[in-house]
Amino acid sequence: MNTTEFILKEEFIPLIQLLKFTGIAESGAQASELVESGLVYCNEQIETRKRYKVRKGDKVQVESNTILVV
Repeated sequence: MNTTEFILKEEFIPLIQLLKFTGIAESGAQASELVESGLVYCNEQIETRKRYKVRKGDKVQVESNTILVV
C-alpha cells in the first residue's frame, strides 16, 4: 500500500486534478477513466464525480494507493 500526503493550499481541488498531481494518473483522460470505472473511493465511498471537490481531511483511495489531503 502506497500512502501520500497532499498539502492542499486552496479551498478544494477537483478529484481528477488531484489524481494527476499525485501521479496516480498520467493524464486527465486516465484520471477520468479511473473515476468513471468506479475505482476511486473518497472517504470510504465510491466516487464517480470527476469534479468532486476534495478538501482538507479527505482520504482518497485508488487500488493500493491512498492520498491523505492535509
